[in-house]
Amino acid sequence: MTSSLSSLTASFSSLSFSSYISQKPNTLSLVRTESPTRVPKLKFPSLAVTATVIDSTAEPETADLRKYVKTRLPGGFAAQIIIGTGRRKSAIARVVLQEGTGKFIINYRDAKEYLQGNPLWLQYIKVPLLTLGYENSYDVFVKAEGGGLSGQAQAITLGIARALLKVSEDHRKPLRQEGLLTRDSRVVERKKVGLKKARKAPQYSKR
Repeated sequence: MTSSLSSLTASFSSLSFSSYISQKPNTLSLVRTESPTRVPKLKFPSLAVTATVIDSTAEPETADLRKYVKTRLPGGFAAQIIIGTGRRKSAIARVVLQEGTGKFIINYRDAKEYLQGNPLWLQYIKVPLLTLGYENSYDVFVKAEGGGLSGQAQAITLGIARALLKVSEDHRKPLRQEGLLTRDSRVVERKKVGLKKARKAPQYSKR
């Protein structure tokens, strides 16, 4: 009996909690005497920021293309000799040709950037020059407005073909054979009253 009591007192003394009787009767509260564990500080690796410098001397920037066009076209578009106007849907394109290396600049921007790299539209604007073998002989400067990019691309095609006629009247026959001198007069048909679109009707109900 004595050994069991001594073992109990030893076990109570080894506990890390101290007990005391509060002022209220029949209540016993325990207070933890251990110090809280410390959270270790985390070390984050330092970030290294690198910047690359793009060589702007390779091609003129978009902002510089306006100055470049003005130096190539003194007096503006209207003062040039080799000029043609093309139309498609509601798009209008005024095209100027000058001897060069085959650059295309549309509204003071590179043609590939302006036409969003669409291969079909880029092919449209090159067809007249490819037909006559002038793809690397002329620089093309365009001022386009109205419509969408597809209509503007086809308007540029007609404008280039008409401008090539001012270079030589002998170009008329090959351009006519390819249908590049014909103005495409197709436009969107207007919506009709009582219909959903130009011809689409609502579902028929007998009763």
